Amino acid sequence: MTTFTGPAGARLGYHVLGEGEPLLVLAGGPMRDSAYLGDLGGLSAHRALHVLDLRGTGRSERPADPADHRVDRQVADVEAFRAHLGLGRADLLAHSAGCSLATLYALRHPERTGRLVLVTPSLRIFGSTSSEDDYREAAEARGLAREEWYPAARAAVRTAFAGGAADPDAVAPLFHGTWDATARAHEADRAAQSHPEAAAAYHSGGFEPADVRAAVAELASPALLLAGEYDPDPRPGAVRATAALFRHARTAVQPAAGHYPWLDDPAAFSRTVAAFLTP
Repeated sequence: MTTFTGPAGARLGYHVLGEGEPLLVLAGGPMRDSAYLGDLGGLSAHRALHVLDLRGTGRSERPADPADHRVDRQVADVEAFRAHLGLGRADLLAHSAGCSLATLYALRHPERTGRLVLVTPSLRIFGSTSSEDDYREAAEARGLAREEWYPAARAAVRTAFAGGAADPDAVAPLFHGTWDATARAHEADRAAQSHPEAAAAYHSGGFEPADVRAAVAELASPALLLAGEYDPDPRPGAVRATAALFRHARTAVQPAAGHYPWLDDPAAFSRTVAAFLTP
């Protein structure tokens, strides 16, 4: 792992996987240790992945004020990362909640942004959130009624949308295209890689959805929004609607994939992303 000095003297860490042209990678969670991304299904064979540990995750220093985990305040970290790497213009890939940060970075620094890959993006900065019906639709598409774990997952989702505290372990299988050994191992590390206080602050302010929707319509950077067919949050239809807001964007829906499409079909994921990044 390598470190550099971010804004206000904070030490930020990052990992480099692969060789070739750099691709800046931002993790989701929100605020989950970037280790969960792995090498993104072999994407490191196509680009050198420069994976940033966001503030207070991985090996990066935690800010004294928890409010500094807010997504808009981390845009300066991404810009410092780009400058540290000596890139005039950077391609970015982000996953889930990390897509909020990548989008705000692109809007604040359009002249520094190359191609933008948003993988199963959180749509909160656009003012869009999933519903209980979205979770039910995704489950029906996967035919989950026969799965022994599904009643507990369905009850947890119902609890969450009623304002209660849902069991994350019960909900976890819904976010994978296949609840197999790979998915189970991936989820086994989730608690140790999570930072609840930072996550609570991440989307707590610093953006206006109407302003974001208007601004991406003027963004010159080409964007790829990649959805999973079985992902309950966001559903492919919501991803397509969001892509339509951009000046230059397209949607790719990976068949039989959930929220982590590089786990469900690594070859399909890396092929789709690499093709977009190589115009």
